[in-house]
Amino acid sequence: QVQLVESGGGSVQAGGSLRLSCAASGRTDCIYKMHWYRQGPGKEREFVSTIVSGGLIIYADSVKGRFTTSQDKASNTAYLQMNSLKPEDTAMYYCKSTTRAPCEVQNYWGQGTQVTVSS
Repeated sequence: QVQLVESGGGSVQAGGSLRLSCAASGRTDCIYKMHWYRQGPGKEREFVSTIVSGGLIIYADSVKGRFTTSQDKASNTAYLQMNSLKPEDTAMYYCKSTTRAPCEVQNYWGQGTQVTVSS
């Protein structure tokens, strides 16, 4: 199993920046992809970014050019640097890990960290 703990959320004014962290523990050797998702008030959870172990990174159109995802394999931590934040970025942010064979193929979620952007 993999355990994920997010941190770094908070309140910021529009135009500001925050950096979220997602610390993984457990069977981190099984992790193939790390993802960020968010869920705004009254909205469905939506994809933000994915980083694959080989280095491929994918972003949602809504965050391209403003958010940057990265990972530190030595510390098993993924990051989401968020710049030029907008009120519509207000959401609970979750990280998710996807494991692959020969480990059990599974998705694991963290508990989330709240980001609030005021205008």
